[in-house]
Amino acid sequence: MSLGSFPQRSLEMESFHTRFSTWTPFNNRSLNRQLFQERVTLINHWFGLWTHKQRQEFLFAILSQCSKSQLRFIQDWFSERKQVASVDFSTVLPRSISLYIFSFLNPKDLCAAAQVSWPWKFLTEQDCLWMPKCTRLGWFLPYTPTQNEYGAWKHHYIACVSSLDWLTPREAAAVYGTLNEPKTEDEEFKERQREKCLRKIIWEKIAFRKKELFKARPPWLSGTRCSRSMSLPGGPWMQREGAGFYEALERQLVLASLDALPTRSNLSGSHSSPFLVKKNHHGVGGTDDSSSCALQPCVILISSRIPAYEMVVESVKVGVVTVPYEHSGVTLEGLLHLLDRALKGRKARSLGIFSGGNSREIDLLQGYKISIKNLLWPEVRDFWEKLGSYVAAEEEGGRVDFFVPLGASEAGLEVLSQLSQLTGTFFSAPTGIATGSFQHILSDWLGPQQDRPPPSDYFSESKLQAWTNFTDSLEDTLKSVRKEFRPLFKNLQRSISGRILGQLMFDSLSMASILDNQDAAQALADGLLELSKEGSDKPLEFLSSFLLKKSSKKSEEFEGNDILLDCDVKVTSDPLMKERGAIEDNFQDTKSSPNQSNLNMEVLFKLERKLQMNSVEKRTRVVKELVQSERRYVQMLGIVRDVYARPLRAALASNRAILSAANIHIIFSDVLRILNLNREFLANLRDRLQEWSPAHCVGEIFIKFGRQLNTYTNFFNNYPVVLKTIEKCREMTPAFRAFLKRHDNTIATKMLSLPELLLYPSRRFEEYIHLLYALRLHTPAGHIDRGDLTAAIDQIKNYKGYIDQIKENIKMREQLTHVQTTISDCPTLSEANRYLIRIQDVVQLHCYDEEMDFPLRLYEQTRDLSLFLFNDALLVTSRATSHTPFERTSKTTYQFIASVALPRMFIEDIPDSKYVKNAFILQGPMREWICATEAADDKFLWLSALQTAIRSSMK
Repeated sequence: MSLGSFPQRSLEMESFHTRFSTWTPFNNRSLNRQLFQERVTLINHWFGLWTHKQRQEFLFAILSQCSKSQLRFIQDWFSERKQVASVDFSTVLPRSISLYIFSFLNPKDLCAAAQVSWPWKFLTEQDCLWMPKCTRLGWFLPYTPTQNEYGAWKHHYIACVSSLDWLTPREAAAVYGTLNEPKTEDEEFKERQREKCLRKIIWEKIAFRKKELFKARPPWLSGTRCSRSMSLPGGPWMQREGAGFYEALERQLVLASLDALPTRSNLSGSHSSPFLVKKNHHGVGGTDDSSSCALQPCVILISSRIPAYEMVVESVKVGVVTVPYEHSGVTLEGLLHLLDRALKGRKARSLGIFSGGNSREIDLLQGYKISIKNLLWPEVRDFWEKLGSYVAAEEEGGRVDFFVPLGASEAGLEVLSQLSQLTGTFFSAPTGIATGSFQHILSDWLGPQQDRPPPSDYFSESKLQAWTNFTDSLEDTLKSVRKEFRPLFKNLQRSISGRILGQLMFDSLSMASILDNQDAAQALADGLLELSKEGSDKPLEFLSSFLLKKSSKKSEEFEGNDILLDCDVKVTSDPLMKERGAIEDNFQDTKSSPNQSNLNMEVLFKLERKLQMNSVEKRTRVVKELVQSERRYVQMLGIVRDVYARPLRAALASNRAILSAANIHIIFSDVLRILNLNREFLANLRDRLQEWSPAHCVGEIFIKFGRQLNTYTNFFNNYPVVLKTIEKCREMTPAFRAFLKRHDNTIATKMLSLPELLLYPSRRFEEYIHLLYALRLHTPAGHIDRGDLTAAIDQIKNYKGYIDQIKENIKMREQLTHVQTTISDCPTLSEANRYLIRIQDVVQLHCYDEEMDFPLRLYEQTRDLSLFLFNDALLVTSRATSHTPFERTSKTTYQFIASVALPRMFIEDIPDSKYVKNAFILQGPMREWICATEAADDKFLWLSALQTAIRSSMK
């Protein structure tokens, strides 16, 4: 290129101005158009080679750069090219609104609308449209439709319409009878004329309605009826009364349209199915699973064996999950099932088990007293492993709390240690040695030092303390309360009825005021008693000084009983032992260093002395508690002698006898012998405590006491005779009735009656065993007293087992007698070693066709049954409920049907289907019963208990 041509080339380039593109000439339109078409062709070529996702990204990039006018141009272009002629409202509107629109159609119109399209067919067959139409006519499904099933109510409506026989009032009266008096011939003739007129009016209305609707019917309608939005014939009045007109007309149309069908005799006389199944609405009031699983609640299991357990249930704090369970009739598997249903897939932050037991074992269920002997049984071990999986990990603060004083004995600590190793969960229990009914709950607990004891996590402390103070009297009161309220609470859940009963007792007994004034009232009563004995001239000064002395003494006792025990049962029962173990490990690691080894030996020696001093102090406290509780026990027996026996004998000696010498001997002779025996025992303990030192022994005193227990044996053998003698003398001798009225429930008798005072000997042996185990726990292995304590424990335990056997036999006899008197025509139930396990209310079913498969079988309820499960037999009775006029309560009676020995009983489960729930078959040698429970939990617990009883009877 020459230099002369350069200016000319630059001038040509300047003439081609550009816009929006440096390569698109703006002034030369032809060249601009040609170049634009070439680039559009190139973009179309690229667009054809791109994938679907690349095309979407390209369109998104292009449209995002467009202005509003350009986007409006695209919208107008689409409107012109793609015009919408009509839209199905069922595909645009929400489903609820579409269903509301279809709800105005009658059954025939709904069937016609189902033929328009698949969306309309799906909507018009929904159960929410057909269920009101069926129930309005008294037609109910014989089963509960599943969650994803639809069209069941429509098919049921069609089946009922096709098989329905409509009877006139005269025909219905001829089949079923009538409550009115027979009519005369004239009245029957008038009724026939009235029926003909009514039928004629109905057909005229139907014909007129068809003519009006035929003029403006949609293509899917058959002409019988249009939607409610259309104008109604008859003017404004028909528009206002349209709802009532359609309801009446719909029923008349159904009946009138069936009049042309061939009539058949309606033997059943019912238009509905024989079943009326209760609908279960799942999810009502439920919470999201994801949110609920994140929560870790506190759970408390409460056994029905606990005295006045309703009070304990009502004492539970708000937010704590309460699971009351039956002590008898529930298996380990059933208890896990109840816990699983309560947690709903969540983990428990802490799990409390409030059941009976002592310092060696847990009375969890009937037949399952968990101790070190049966802890490794397969079914027991599996139960605790599964139970531990419901509790949060120990790192998250999860634990299991036993409201049983397992921390007061070596066997109890070993049970806790074994459970911790099995489950990997921390177990805690009370360590107190306080005697009395459930007083150990309010004492110290095992585990690291906490701001508050474990019971405060579950219970209201004031209510729990009131329950522990009045346990025995509350249980006697609640027996009559349960009997009166059982018919009202029969259909309520056990936890709800328990809370109602507990709150009723708390309100009626004014527990708040009792808790506030109990200590003051007791101190005043003691002061007045001392004042009456002293006979001081200055009563106010004497009473004030007495109260001051008692207050100071109370504070000293409180300081003395404040025992803090922090231990981890996984490692040991004392933190000092834990520290000692750590130092011993360190000592093993540093043997090579002489200086470090000497230092560790020094620390170990100091810890050894500290451990010995700690065990000596605790052993001394146990002995003091033993002497104090024995002194209280002797005082209670002394009340029987001073208040009852001595006055009666004095009256007999003065020829003014209240009771005969024979009756006095029967009632008081054994008790007074026990009093003399325990006074001698108390004197020996008191003498040993006065000269107490770490080397002294207590076991030999108990062994000597155990050799003289034949005195107690005579008392327990004659105990039923003593009570019957008291009741007989009360009824036959007015003077003795007045004597008891004057002395029972007074300050001198500690507000107790004579039969209540006679209860103390049977309860004392449990306290002996508890204190002996605590004493052996804090006695060193090489101590001379340890062997005597072990022998004394075995001696007292054997005698305690003898007392428990007497109690169990009396309880079983009373239970069998009550069942036998309750059931009409019941055979004799009193046999050796027979006891009642569980009572289950069921309904008996009848199968229409047993040749069909289980999912297709239809069942009918025939009658109500009650099943009484004993350890060797099953008693089948029919249950009838009768109501009293003007009363809400009902009376239940039982009629004997059959009894089957458990080894000859077979169980067959019936799987749940549309037509039956919670059903099973009980098959005996001669008969079988198809039964069903009301709830699924009842079926699970009943079959579990029944199978366990059958296996036990076969063994």
